Amino acid sequence: MDANRDDALLEARLTDAVEMAKRRNRCHFVGFLDEREAEFARSLMRRLRFDRFLLWGGHEEAERVLFGAFPSRFDPDASSFPLKAVTARFRREDVLTHRDLLGGLLSQGVQREALGDILIETGRAVFFVRGELASFLVDQTDRIGRAGVRLSVGAEEPLPPAHRFEEFSAVVASPRLDCVVAAVAGLSRDKAASAIASGLVTLNYREELSSSRLLEEGAKLSIRGKGKFVIDRLGPNTKKGRLCIGGRKYV
Repeated sequence: MDANRDDALLEARLTDAVEMAKRRNRCHFVGFLDEREAEFARSLMRRLRFDRFLLWGGHEEAERVLFGAFPSRFDPDASSFPLKAVTARFRREDVLTHRDLLGGLLSQGVQREALGDILIETGRAVFFVRGELASFLVDQTDRIGRAGVRLSVGAEEPLPPAHRFEEFSAVVASPRLDCVVAAVAGLSRDKAASAIASGLVTLNYREELSSSRLLEEGAKLSIRGKGKFVIDRLGPNTKKGRLCIGGRKYV
């Protein structure tokens, strides 16, 4: 299924949720959505001039979120969302990755859309799931791969860290996309431009094919094979007129 068709189907589902919230005076939810889909939802709500919505994934830094459309009688509220946290505990010597947890949960017949973020630390993982599936997964899951696990509904604070970053800084000719991609990915400018033209670069979760696109602070880049980056700082300029930049790479 191509991206345009995916977007058309998502737009239909989001629009239906908004219309049902208005007509039936009840909250309606869509997702979990990934980061690109969440940005698509925000853009669509601006076009529809509908502001009674909330995106929530169970914690403040969530990448995968549910979209909630709220009727006029309700203020958008995270506590209304039909999701639950589930904690998986395992031996500290067992190393489980995000891929291990995701594969184990999907093997139970759960659809990817029903699963939110998976946060992992030594001996513990916390994941978010549509509320109606939480008890099922707790009852049905006692192993992930070769590791024994014990699942329970709920999660103790603090949660495992959502992200780990390495900070970076560089000096570029300008805030053009090809200049920044070259700097953060360790490529020549020509190879950066080729990667962009080949559709290997997304900017703020959308494919960007223009090398001359100017970046703004807060831009999020994903470069296939090189990783994900956040551009936190553009400036100051050096004495020679080049641009200092700084940001973080997901690790």
